[in-house]
Amino acid sequence: MRRWQASAFACCVLGLVLAFPARAFADATAFIGVNTSPSNRTTKGFAIGVTVLVVGVEFEYSDTSEDLPAGAPSLRTGSGNLLVQTPIPIAGLQFYGTAGVGGYRETLATRQETNVAANIGGGVKISLLGPVKLRVDYRLFKLQGSPLHSKPQRIYAGLNLMF
Repeated sequence: MRRWQASAFACCVLGLVLAFPARAFADATAFIGVNTSPSNRTTKGFAIGVTVLVVGVEFEYSDTSEDLPAGAPSLRTGSGNLLVQTPIPIAGLQFYGTAGVGGYRETLATRQETNVAANIGGGVKISLLGPVKLRVDYRLFKLQGSPLHSKPQRIYAGLNLMF
């Protein structure tokens, strides 16, 4: 290939790469929701993850407030999760399932328990505008050790940003 042909070919390839950039595969979510066990309490947190095609990994942190009169402990969780999702949105909806393991700290007044937590759940990411999505999620946790409530459930909604 002549030098000018190689240069022209390289320019064409570069032009195509710039014209059709790769899809974003990382995302971050800030969320607020409710922990339903044993009473409804506010939970808030964030998640950040990377997905390749349909499989991804995600780190998530959440903090649930304590309700002392109801005997409902605060619960902080941090976990690494495996995520499986539809590769593209279907009618603006991208469904996913997730499972993971991490740690938790449950506190009620002066009582405290720290141990391993597993979780399983799923949800949907709903396209809003460009890279911004609404994420709705359900999780069921299994807390090891001696927690007051070993199977708390959480439902949340949050803004998800793809980048």
